[in-house]
Amino acid sequence: MDLSRFPSFRLDGKVALVTGGSKGIGLAMACALGIHGANVVIASRNADDLQKVAEDMNNQGLKFSWIQADVTDKERVNDMIDQIVEQHGRLDILVNNAGMNIRKPLIEVEEEDWDQVLNTNLKGIFLVGQAAAKQMMKQRSGKIINISSILGGIGMPFQTSYAASKGGINQLTKVWASELSPYNINVNAIAPAYIRTPMTGAWLQDEERYKEIVRNTMMNRIGEPEDVAGPVVFLASDAANYITGHILYVDGGWTAK
Repeated sequence: MDLSRFPSFRLDGKVALVTGGSKGIGLAMACALGIHGANVVIASRNADDLQKVAEDMNNQGLKFSWIQADVTDKERVNDMIDQIVEQHGRLDILVNNAGMNIRKPLIEVEEEDWDQVLNTNLKGIFLVGQAAAKQMMKQRSGKIINISSILGGIGMPFQTSYAASKGGINQLTKVWASELSPYNINVNAIAPAYIRTPMTGAWLQDEERYKEIVRNTMMNRIGEPEDVAGPVVFLASDAANYITGHILYVDGGWTAK
């Protein structure tokens, strides 16, 4: 058997952008890509957080840089992609991760709540994905990984806006996969269950809620940010070259029950 035909999980020389990359799942995924050799650009709204994270990772031997950006601002998003290409010459991997949540019962959801969540979680994914796709089409190669959620496929109380946005991400992923495949661009999504992050930390302090989540998970625990590290490296690597349009559930078995 010719072992040279087997693809590598290494990302040496690849340029990766991770939005929402200064904390939580985003930071874990950025670190995983960096550990496997990628030049990683992290982006979010908070410049102070970005700078601290980039300095820390560079001190640990990874190749990190940062860009302050609001993913809901089309002009700023386009500038971000242009800046990455100017500095690195290309963009090989997009981890489309920036997101937020406002948990309320349906009858208490304000129009402003809906707009805020959908603008960040769905419009932001669209704007960054569109800008990145334009560059990847020129290169005729690339990997786009959208971060969805199990709530894009299952129903749960108090998640009206968030679930709608994540369901939209799942459909965008499938449409983009079909549209961009002629350009050798793979588009997939990762759909985690509850992961312990700054965004979920306070919510998970409720003991009964925590127990219910654990009961629904075959692995009998809450997910940690590092649990998403392997899946993102896999989908970003040449080992996943024949996978596109897929929603990969990283949920401890939740959706298999």
